[in-house]
Amino acid sequence: MADGVSAGKGKGGPEGRPLSPHLQIWRWHATMLTSILHRATGVALYGGALLFSLWLVSIALGPQAYALSSALIGTVIGQIILWAVVFSVSFHILSGLRHLVWDMGAGFNPKLSSLFSNLIIIGAVLLTAGIWFWSISASAPASLLQGMPIQ
Repeated sequence: MADGVSAGKGKGGPEGRPLSPHLQIWRWHATMLTSILHRATGVALYGGALLFSLWLVSIALGPQAYALSSALIGTVIGQIILWAVVFSVSFHILSGLRHLVWDMGAGFNPKLSSLFSNLIIIGAVLLTAGIWFWSISASAPASLLQGMPIQ
C-alpha cells in the first residue's frame, strides 16, 4: 500500500501502528522535559540577548532613554521577563554541564540520566530563586538608606 495505510487497519504503518512515537503513547519522563527545556531556554536566551543589547543601547543614548528602559523593566511584565531570562541562563548552564558529561561518554544509564534531569530542574529553580533573593537583598539596604538623614 503506497499511501501508508494497511489493509483494513486505518492510517499508520504496518499493522496499523503509528509511523513514529506519539505523545499520546509515549510516557513523559524527566529526560524528555529537560531536552525540550534545553531547546526552549536556548531560544529564550536569544531574546534575552536582544533585550540586554537594547538595555545597553539605552544607557548609551542617555538618561532619558535609560529612565524609560528602567521604567519598563520595573513593570510586572518586565520582572517576569527578567525572571524568565535568569531561569533560562540557569537551566541552560546546568543542562549544558550534563551535555559535557554525555560528551565524555558517561551518564547514559537511564536511572542516572533521569536523576541528573531532576537535579537540573530543581537546581535551575533554586539557582534562579537564589539569584533573585541576592539581587533583592543587595538592593534593599540602599533603598532603606535613601530616606534616612545623613549625619
